[in-house]
Amino acid sequence: MPLTVLGVSYSLAKVSSATAGGAEQVLATIDRALVRDGHRSLVLAPEGSRCEGLLIPAQIPSGVLDESAKSEAREVFKQLLERTLARFSVDVVHMHGLDFFEYLPDGDIPVVVSLHLPLEWYAPQALKPDRTNTTLVCVSNFQARTAPAQAQIDCVISNGVEVDEFRPARRSGNYVLAMGRICPEKGFHFAIDAAERAGVKLVLAGSVFEYAEHRKYFDSMIAPRLNERVRFIGPVGGKRKCDLLAGARCLLIPSLVDETSSLAAMEAMAAGTPVIAWRSGALTEIVADGRTGFLVSSVEEMADAIARVESIDRKECRREAEERFDARRMFSRYRSLYESVANMASQPELQAA
Repeated sequence: MPLTVLGVSYSLAKVSSATAGGAEQVLATIDRALVRDGHRSLVLAPEGSRCEGLLIPAQIPSGVLDESAKSEAREVFKQLLERTLARFSVDVVHMHGLDFFEYLPDGDIPVVVSLHLPLEWYAPQALKPDRTNTTLVCVSNFQARTAPAQAQIDCVISNGVEVDEFRPARRSGNYVLAMGRICPEKGFHFAIDAAERAGVKLVLAGSVFEYAEHRKYFDSMIAPRLNERVRFIGPVGGKRKCDLLAGARCLLIPSLVDETSSLAAMEAMAAGTPVIAWRSGALTEIVADGRTGFLVSSVEEMADAIARVESIDRKECRREAEERFDARRMFSRYRSLYESVANMASQPELQAA
């Protein structure tokens, strides 16, 4: 039976193929899968977002994303969410934002929340909501293991990527790649250090969101080091991203936080490209050390790994992505969850039992 699912993005991030954010990319992937599967998809996201279903555009503040802008965006989302639920018959609301707790819908409509970020970043009350019919989902086993004792984690659904969109290149190019949100916790200055130490060209792709700390990081730690061997190309999506990943010698992930997942690593492997990543967080569940890339603990180890990355079989990277990271597996689990919570809500006697 067709479902109507309302996907709700983070209040300050547009949803598109070029958005450098795992939450936004997962929402977009689920939106496409819902439409392909014959369901109705509604997407509440900032104006300018792109989706396959019906976009419910939110007019959020532009310019510097300070506390005032965050507060205003949350209020816009809260009001627009309530108006959307009054207008449409929705079976499930699926929320993806770090700040979801600030605009949870009223009433008892089923809500699924994907917790995309480190759990310590969420407000304590967000991980144990008083609201009924609220299901919290971790995106990796590693993330679930970090949950505090009082957290209400209902299940784990690992992220996935649309593997069929990526095709390995016949041979790699002469550059290494780093991509994602350009911010302090991603540690891209270490990728520059490693590339320079290894004597290779680095291409850095991604978005600089207008948070003060993000802009300061780019202006002080990245921009002064750009030259003919270290290039910043901004956000990428679609075929350009696929080609960029396929042509890279490897993808570098020097994140300073314990990543809860890594769509970039999954996409790289789908493109047949090895991943060299810090030995931390969910990256240790995604990268098979010595088989689909290397796990390292320092700039020196990352540079050494770049020098021997040709030993990694690019066909093995692709096989790993097909077997483990296909988004169809992720969507199948979310669809089953949607059906379960919608059925539970329609039969109150099941909840009482």
